[in-house]
Amino acid sequence: MAEKHVVITIGRQYGSGGAAIGKQLAEELGISFYDKNILRINSDESGIKESYFHLADEKAGSRILYRIVSNLRPEKSSPSFGPDLTDSDNLFRFQSEVIRKLAEEESCVFIGRCADFVLEGTENLVRVHLNADLESRMARIAERNPQETDVLRLIRKVDRERNDYYRYYTGRDWANSEHYDLVINTTKPGIEGTVAIIRRYLETVGYEP
Repeated sequence: MAEKHVVITIGRQYGSGGAAIGKQLAEELGISFYDKNILRINSDESGIKESYFHLADEKAGSRILYRIVSNLRPEKSSPSFGPDLTDSDNLFRFQSEVIRKLAEEESCVFIGRCADFVLEGTENLVRVHLNADLESRMARIAERNPQETDVLRLIRKVDRERNDYYRYYTGRDWANSEHYDLVINTTKPGIEGTVAIIRRYLETVGYEP
């Protein structure tokens, strides 16, 4: 059990085991875990149908090229209840508000969704990024999705979406290690070993007994 309030964000390459690692870490620490289950909370908090959040989940808004070329400011404004209610940018604002509220209320683990950026400046924030060798990622995805005929194409597609999403809403490079406190290649340690590494880091910096 974490000794004091701590919020852990996990960014991850597709197939690096991020969700499994985050879930096990949260269970071992006895704290809350938020991945896709946050979409239901977003819906409950905003009154917007959950399906809208699923459609926009970890995908860049429709103006990605315009935003990149025009160097627009990252999304940190308040959500709107106006005509743009279900616009992807507005859905991101609602989600960010929910993430900040949860982080204030309890110790927890967040998977993806630019949580490291959204919670920037939060006390006791630990930002983790996970990657893995392509071969191990392909093996994990193939095992999880045996019906998938082109695993490499799927990995490249999802990684591109996550990278575009992160850049679109934060203005940052998703893979830049400077934005994280801990970067781990999960290939050799696997799920259990990576959880142990994160727990050791938490202990070292005083967040866990």
